[in-house]
Amino acid sequence: MTTEIELFDRGGHRNILLPEVGQEGDLSVQANQHLIIHGPCAMILDPGGHKVYSKVLKETTSRLADAKLTHIFLSHQDPDIVAAVNGWLMTTDAIAMASELWLRFIPHFGVDKFVASRLTGIPDEGQILDLGGADLFILPAHFMHSCGNFQVYDPTSKILYTGDLGASVGMDYREVTDFDAHLPFMKGFHQRYITSNQVLRLWAEMVRGLDIECIAPQHGALFRGKAMVERFIDWCANLQCGIDLMGEAFKVPTQRREAA
Repeated sequence: MTTEIELFDRGGHRNILLPEVGQEGDLSVQANQHLIIHGPCAMILDPGGHKVYSKVLKETTSRLADAKLTHIFLSHQDPDIVAAVNGWLMTTDAIAMASELWLRFIPHFGVDKFVASRLTGIPDEGQILDLGGADLFILPAHFMHSCGNFQVYDPTSKILYTGDLGASVGMDYREVTDFDAHLPFMKGFHQRYITSNQVLRLWAEMVRGLDIECIAPQHGALFRGKAMVERFIDWCANLQCGIDLMGEAFKVPTQRREAA
């Protein structure tokens, strides 16, 4: 298990990348869990599925000190994000936040009727969340990759939590130090999972106006420092992906493939 990374700690405001809790040989995709603590309140971002639930809950509660978990942020509907949300709602008093588009779908993961009222919707345009006196900006990130998708910008720490945008798989480090060497670990993911260059350009235009010191995705390594952040945003704005590349895929199959 890798150790936590303290991304920010100043004036009662803490941003923690929790230790990895996956096991060697696990078929599940690697996922990061982030915790934001401000004064008496805390928010866990994309807490994960059933296989990691108990470990992530333990890692979270051990770092709260006098704070209380008040919010669970769900960037979109994928199981690596929301599958264990019922456990979080049953064992805490926190509010779970997800796109309004997914409120009728997430209960299929088994949300108990006694806690269902604490699964709340985020409007398409996003919102500003007051976390114990610190504003967090819930930013629209639709079609990157989900049609109901959000990111979190924390102006106190200057961290942008980007969910699947910036995701990388297969490397053994948690922070990018060489952007070009890192590209093979994230390019294929983005070309297949992000909808189009048009939405990436809209996103880039939105976030260029933010003061960002760190971009923290839900999978793989984070990008730290303004130069690295700017490099990533520029790369996204120029990437052809999704439907830009899928024209040849829309053909009626001509070969039979037997199940393995």
